[in-house]
Amino acid sequence: MAISLKDYDKTLFLGVYVSRKTYPEGKKYIGRFQHSHKKYLKVLGYSIRDNMTPSKANDAFLIFKSEIVSDKGGEENNLLKSDEKIQIKDQKISDTLEKYAKILGSPKKVERALLRRLQKEQIAPYQIELIKMQHYLDSNHKKVMVLFEGRDASGKGGAIRTLTRFMNSKHYRVVALGKPSDAERTQWFFQRYVAHFPKAGEIIFFDRSWYNRAIVEPVFGFCTKEEYENFFKDVKKFEQSIVRSHTKLIKVYFSVSKDMQAQRFARRSNDPLRQWKLSEVDLQAQSLWDVFSEKKYKMLRDAEIKEAPWHVIRSDDKFLARLETIKVILGNVDYPNKNLKLDYSVNKDVVFGAEEVMRQMKKDMPKSK
Repeated sequence: MAISLKDYDKTLFLGVYVSRKTYPEGKKYIGRFQHSHKKYLKVLGYSIRDNMTPSKANDAFLIFKSEIVSDKGGEENNLLKSDEKIQIKDQKISDTLEKYAKILGSPKKVERALLRRLQKEQIAPYQIELIKMQHYLDSNHKKVMVLFEGRDASGKGGAIRTLTRFMNSKHYRVVALGKPSDAERTQWFFQRYVAHFPKAGEIIFFDRSWYNRAIVEPVFGFCTKEEYENFFKDVKKFEQSIVRSHTKLIKVYFSVSKDMQAQRFARRSNDPLRQWKLSEVDLQAQSLWDVFSEKKYKMLRDAEIKEAPWHVIRSDDKFLARLETIKVILGNVDYPNKNLKLDYSVNKDVVFGAEEVMRQMKKDMPKSK
């Protein structure tokens, strides 16, 4: 059944209507009708109907937001100090949230929708810089590899999707290798990864890398003790050879707390869209937390080279982890025409070096060496 303007009531805001009907869970919808009331867009849910394009949907939301929250005014308002304007705008946002939370019957849903929009606006300038960086790499035949390591459910995959969302897919690849084949098990351990190294002008994102041998494999018995020890004898020289081949190597470790990992596992188990992510290994991650921590400590201690140090990123807050990861990458590549108005310094409450993390881990795990 087609959605009609007759199903909606006017609001105080031009073009914005509220559904008369109450939908499941007691919620109502806020809608914006355009093009002589023939097109419909559910603004807060970003749903698109009647061939409304994503671009038009985005424009509609921006218009919708500016009509509800605006610090524009007469001469008196323009003379206000900047902090007073911020207070006024914050109050308008608060009033708007309260009003529409009552309409929707879900304050948290309204807050989350607006927060996601604001976060997209905050991270977009840095995503533009990634495009500039990628163009520089392609034009100058440079090579970059970014390794993403971390416990299960630490947010590696989501961070990679945020990084690559607007990048040219012709000049980057995401590598997420599965279990080695029988033939690969007979090869030099690093060989299967070398096969995916970048060519000139390319950036490679490894969603887990050779550091599986440092943490996951020894914990679950997928490698022998000798293979584990040999890895640490070889890994530094291996990475130094990568750097000598004029490839920029950036290593990121996503550090999620035990409580947050448990929450994300619970969400996976209850959400049909995410259940595929939950593996047998995941189910044991919580009970083996301390064992994983010991392997993590050794990895940070024994696999650190000055040419490619570890960047440990707290990832309980997904947005902050993604934003800071972009800053880390941009800070490791020197490219022209950088937007100097942006703040590229990393958040020291989110990004840590290996030494600092190991000091904290020693306090938490006094038996670790």
